[in-house]
Amino acid sequence: MAAKLFRAAAAVAVSAMLALGASAQGLIRDAEIEETLREWTDPILEVAGLVPADVELYIINDASLNAFVANGQRIHLHTGLIIEAENAAQIKGVIGHETCHIACGHTVARMRAASVAMRPALVSIGLGILAIAAGEPGAGAALIGSSGQFAALNFYIHTRSEEAAADAAAVKYLAALGQSPAGIVEFFENFRYQEVLSDARRYPYFRAHPLASDRIRTTRELAEATGLMDTPPTEREQRQYEMMRAKLVGFLDTPLKVRRDYPATDKSPPARYARAISGFRASDIQTALTEIDSLLAEEPDNPYFNELKGQILFESGRAADSVEPHKRSLELLPGQPLFLINYARSLNARNADGDTAAAETALRDALVAEPDNAFAWAQLAITLEHQDRRAEAQLATAESAYWVGDIVRANAFAKRAAQTLDKSTITYRRADDIILITDPNNPDNREFYERYGRKPRLSLESSQRPMPFGDFSAAGRP
Repeated sequence: MAAKLFRAAAAVAVSAMLALGASAQGLIRDAEIEETLREWTDPILEVAGLVPADVELYIINDASLNAFVANGQRIHLHTGLIIEAENAAQIKGVIGHETCHIACGHTVARMRAASVAMRPALVSIGLGILAIAAGEPGAGAALIGSSGQFAALNFYIHTRSEEAAADAAAVKYLAALGQSPAGIVEFFENFRYQEVLSDARRYPYFRAHPLASDRIRTTRELAEATGLMDTPPTEREQRQYEMMRAKLVGFLDTPLKVRRDYPATDKSPPARYARAISGFRASDIQTALTEIDSLLAEEPDNPYFNELKGQILFESGRAADSVEPHKRSLELLPGQPLFLINYARSLNARNADGDTAAAETALRDALVAEPDNAFAWAQLAITLEHQDRRAEAQLATAESAYWVGDIVRANAFAKRAAQTLDKSTITYRRADDIILITDPNNPDNREFYERYGRKPRLSLESSQRPMPFGDFSAAGRP
């Protein structure tokens, strides 16, 4: 019994120590935000000696201020951090900092540090168990409950030098690009009060990246030594940041918050953008269309304004009207996978002559770039069903279920597809792959299911196939 209790308490302590980031509410997918952050991030990755195509960037729908590196070369940014930052330079500073954690090998080092940090926590748990056995349950529970804090404190000892190195690297990366490193200094100074708060009240970012006055002072000295502190952001960067923030506030915050941050008297593009999105989210379609049309009158060649108008029209029940704005967004930004999926969805809903073939082409192009996009597979299933290609539609449904982790549904639809598909085709082989991978009766796969580490890329035959909407796959990107 004591051994079981010890193992359970140890597991709790490990979880408490490693849960340094805020819990995520889900990923945000938005072409404009992703393209903006990529434009800012890729040069930093290159200066750091990394290959941009190898580093994934995720936007997490969470209002807390946080950013972190996890699961290899993956940078995660919370929407709360993007909204709370004041300019592009501050976000770039954070990205530069997190880039160093990858380029400097900190992710590997932290796994070792976590193992070392657990030792005093395990001692605390052991003492707690002994106290309980000796008839002091209160003292024992206190010792076990504090074990996670002991582990975290010891872990931070190991990471302070890494945080300082990442600060210095962020300054170095930005200076090498001729950009101002003032953002990282401003970001830290704006939240320096965090160091006087209890750990429970701190933003997740500053629990994982503990601040100290000497660390901020050192970072400022390094930044000032570059001579670039007063280098202003480009008009493009400032505009990108303002539009990105307006978009996030419009989609994620309440109409009251939008009206407070972007009142009707504010006629700037970001304000109208936020109000258009907020009106759309609140089903005030007339306001949404009025605001987006005013933006399109000024910038008819803005692909993101066209995309938003298409989305407003589609989701307000005007699928046929939504096709042209989505088509226009693709003409302006060819091959963008999320645009391709939106366009295909509108075509599927309109279902006029020629729509089905165009939708299938768009979806297959999108899946070349994003073979794990479950929504694209679901739309492809609709397209194939429109063409009475039932077995292929069932396979597309199996793919969609597979990529969202619904193994039972994936297995069932792959079996249905395999019953009809020609066994000499690649589609049959893919159906058979899914059946084998998702078979719950196969003992060889049980551990595999639990790890959720599935990464096959066996889906589409795309070699030499024309892509009229543009190739946005990793190989085709500039």
